[in-house]
Amino acid sequence: MKYDFDTIVNRRGTTSLKWDVAENELPMWVADMDFKTAPEILEALQERLNHGVFGYSITPEEWYTSIINWWKERHGLVMEKDWLVFCTGVVPALSSLVRKLTTPGENVLIQTPVYNVFFNSIVNNGRNVLESPLVYDRESCSYSIDWQDLEKKLADPQTTMMILCNPHNPIGKIWERETLERIGELCAKYHVLVVSDEIHCDLTEPGRGYIPFASVSETCKNNSVTCIAVTKAFNLAGMQSAAVAVADPFLRHKVWRGINTDDVGEGNAFASEAVIAALTRGGDWLDELREYISGNRKFVGDFIAKEIPQIHLVPSEATYLLWLDCLELTGGQAGLGKFIRKETGLYITDGVHYGKAGAGFLRMNVACPRALVEDGLQRLKAGVEAWERQRK
Repeated sequence: MKYDFDTIVNRRGTTSLKWDVAENELPMWVADMDFKTAPEILEALQERLNHGVFGYSITPEEWYTSIINWWKERHGLVMEKDWLVFCTGVVPALSSLVRKLTTPGENVLIQTPVYNVFFNSIVNNGRNVLESPLVYDRESCSYSIDWQDLEKKLADPQTTMMILCNPHNPIGKIWERETLERIGELCAKYHVLVVSDEIHCDLTEPGRGYIPFASVSETCKNNSVTCIAVTKAFNLAGMQSAAVAVADPFLRHKVWRGINTDDVGEGNAFASEAVIAALTRGGDWLDELREYISGNRKFVGDFIAKEIPQIHLVPSEATYLLWLDCLELTGGQAGLGKFIRKETGLYITDGVHYGKAGAGFLRMNVACPRALVEDGLQRLKAGVEAWERQRK
């Protein structure tokens, strides 16, 4: 490989949310990577740093063109400049969209288990979380949509928004075109706006692409808002940069008003520079990263199958987050993650944080050097053994 993903970078003492843990602990929970970002991005940021003046920033033309070109070439979605609205992050965008495009007391539908912050964006703004749980097949360790339940809940006049996770976090599923088209048709039929969180779209398995919701049909394009960012794929979450893409001009005006009312539409001196460098110069690095993460995913699968057969790795096609079926150990109860952290120092997330449908599962972040993955797996094995001993 041209790029180095094996060197361990010491992140302790760097005000890292992920690594602000006890000395004996290994954090594999929150979704940021333990790799340095692409050297090409570091070079661009160093050049900006050397300039030495960090005043108020505007969004340059290159920010728009880099996003448009990347999504056209990589994902087959043809966007126009007018579609794009800068935002400081996907989560601020989601909260702004909930506030601006729904009213208090209305339902926002999500498909659980799903990214836990969706709950916060809904509940903190006085809206109701409406869960349409995905159907889990324990034999095949796979998920599907309960279409009858989904349509029933979309048909409720109080349901005015659906937040779609595409690809889906935490299960790592890439939604098929037919599935997205059916969701789009149902939402249009019942006047439900789709907000598609596509932040993990560039972290697919090598050789696999994802399908942008807005690319599926005119119906999907005109009844949706898409939230995108390079921050997950290039480990730039701290740069506070995202984009909201809206094809319909009337809907876009409301989105723009919401983001600017909340004052989350102004970038910092480095935000645009990082995005432009990532999307114009970071493609080779990203492709090697995907290969490395794929290797980590396979390593985990082989280890678990051999050493911890009580756990089943749910097959995934995207993200660097692994979804572990621990139902044989837990019987569907929460608490295994907390127990393992206490016993071994391995910090991974209990699935119940992603909704009731996640109870009995664990989420594990493997976007780190292979040596840390090995350490984490040995701790996971020891934690499972301790769990079984204390339950006898």
